[in-house]
Amino acid sequence: MKRLFIAFAAALLFISCNQNKPSEQKAVAEKPVAKKTQKDSIEAVGLKALKALKEKDYSGFASCFHPVDGVRFSPYGFIDPTHKHVLAKDFLEAIDKNWTLTWGHFDGSGEAIKMKVKPYIDRFIYNADYLNAEKKSYNEFIGQGNTINNLKESYPQLHFTEYYFKGFEEKYKGLDWTSLRFVFKKHENAYFLVAVIHDQWTV
Repeated sequence: MKRLFIAFAAALLFISCNQNKPSEQKAVAEKPVAKKTQKDSIEAVGLKALKALKEKDYSGFASCFHPVDGVRFSPYGFIDPTHKHVLAKDFLEAIDKNWTLTWGHFDGSGEAIKMKVKPYIDRFIYNADYLNAEKKSYNEFIGQGNTINNLKESYPQLHFTEYYFKGFEEKYKGLDWTSLRFVFKKHENAYFLVAVIHDQWTV
């Protein structure tokens, strides 16, 4: 009799557990999943580009270029509207063939910036460890110099990120600050770079 009672109790417990499982599964299924925002998508592309630059993975960096518009490079905060956008294939070909390109004009002297791609990247793009920047922002400027910042006029309604260091040597009292800005444009439900802007104190 005792064995019969134990078997009956075990059967009831088994049925009870099985009845609870569907509701538990439903609760798990109904748990809200955080949706990826526009900001998340843009910052992810920026992070990918920074990682590629730090690792000197130029193909990886070029994969972030807008496939139709390409990327405009600016060595300073003021974006020259006459500078053409560069397509990814042309950027990589310039590296492969070691071409010297004209990127703008040096602050102060006004001389043309004629450099090969890799030296330009080292001086006017990834001149600091922006992947681990001191400050980062989305659609807000951090670095403020004495040159005109015309990003919003050049790319109205587009989103941008900024990666910033306030300076590196105390003797310069912040005049050695540096920033890198990325401007993004959507293409077929994904975001790509359309501008890469270096900024710093100018004279």
